[in-house]
Amino acid sequence: MEIEKTNTQNELNSLSNSKKTIVIVHGAWSSANDWHHVAGYLNSPENNLIIVNLPGHGTDETPISKISLQLYVYEVLKAIGSATDVTLVGHSFGGIVVSEVAELIAPQIKKLIYIAAFVPKNGESLLSLAQTDSESHVGHNLIVDEQAGVATITKDAIADVFLADAPKPVAEYVTNNLRPEPLAPLSTPVTLTHANFGKVVKVYVHSQNDHTIGYSLQQKMVENAGISKTYSLPSSHTPFIVFPQILSSIIALEAK
Repeated sequence: MEIEKTNTQNELNSLSNSKKTIVIVHGAWSSANDWHHVAGYLNSPENNLIIVNLPGHGTDETPISKISLQLYVYEVLKAIGSATDVTLVGHSFGGIVVSEVAELIAPQIKKLIYIAAFVPKNGESLLSLAQTDSESHVGHNLIVDEQAGVATITKDAIADVFLADAPKPVAEYVTNNLRPEPLAPLSTPVTLTHANFGKVVKVYVHSQNDHTIGYSLQQKMVENAGISKTYSLPSSHTPFIVFPQILSSIIALEAK
C-alpha cells in the first residue's frame, strides 16, 4: 500500500510540475477582479493561474501609509513562491511591478508579457515615464491629494481614459466605483540590471487606441527594451474587458 501511495503522490507531483504557471498583475486603479473574463478562459487543468490583487486595491484595506512598490513586489513574490518557468504578465502599472519582480527572481521567470504596460529602464518610475507621454489623457484629468497620499481621475473622464470602447454598463460601473490610487509606488524608481531583468524574454501586447498610455510611448518603450515580439489589439487601455478571449489566447500561446 505504501508503494501505491508513493506512486500516486509522484503522479500528482508530476502533474503539478507539468502545469504552466501564469501570474497576472493588474494595473493602477484596478484589481484582480477586473481580470475575471480572462480567468474564465485561462483557468484549466493545464494552467496554474494566479491573479495577484495588489494591496490597497479591490476589497483589500491595507492603509495607504503602508503601501509601497516594495510591498507590491513582495505580494507577487509571495504568490510565485518556488514556482519555476513562470509566465509573468503585467498590465499598465503592473509592468513596473513585474519588471522589478523579474529582476529579483530572473531564473524563475520564463517570460514577461507586458499588456498595454509601462516597460521601465533602470532608474525610471511610472511617473517619470508618464510625464513623457503627450498622447495620454491622464495628465489633465488627474487629481492628486498629496496629504492623503492618493490620486484619482476626474469622474467625467474615467470612461474616456481607461475604457472608451467598453460596454456602457461596464464603463458606468467603473466610473462609479473607481478607488483612489496610492501615490508612493507611482513615483518609486525601479532597480534593474542587464544580468537579471535584461536576460528575461519579453513580449508586448499593444493597445492601439489607448488614452492611458499612448501608442507612441508604448512603441518607444518596446524599442528601448529590445522587445522583438509584439501583438497589437485595436483596443482602449483595457483589452481584458473588450477582447478577453483574444488576449487570453495570446497569453496561453506565449505560456506554452
